[in-house]
Amino acid sequence: MSKTSNPHEKWDSQLRKGTLELVVLASLNERQVYGLELLKSLQQLPTMQITEGTLYPLLDRLKREGLIAAEWFQEGDSRPRKYFQLTSAGTDKLALLADRWRQSVADLAYILDHPGPEPMFEE
Repeated sequence: MSKTSNPHEKWDSQLRKGTLELVVLASLNERQVYGLELLKSLQQLPTMQITEGTLYPLLDRLKREGLIAAEWFQEGDSRPRKYFQLTSAGTDKLALLADRWRQSVADLAYILDHPGPEPMFEE
């Protein structure tokens, strides 16, 4: 792929790096999902084009940190699948990250709507 094929590729990559933990925790909120299902759902989003090599190490880290739990299930004759879900600590972390994300979006919106050298806030 040439460097000019997607001028937003570097931006998207940096955005993914900064938000992927939040995205995964939010994707697991109030539901159980197996890894490949999660990967496919994320890949449907234009800015979340990740690979298994990115997702599974993150899931392993989140599990080690106690933010998600994993269980193997086998349905019928199909291969067993590892399903992931949030723990109570994961739910708390999701709430914290979601609040920080919303604040960041609000801050950025303010800056975009109020450009210029003048002070943004009264002292």
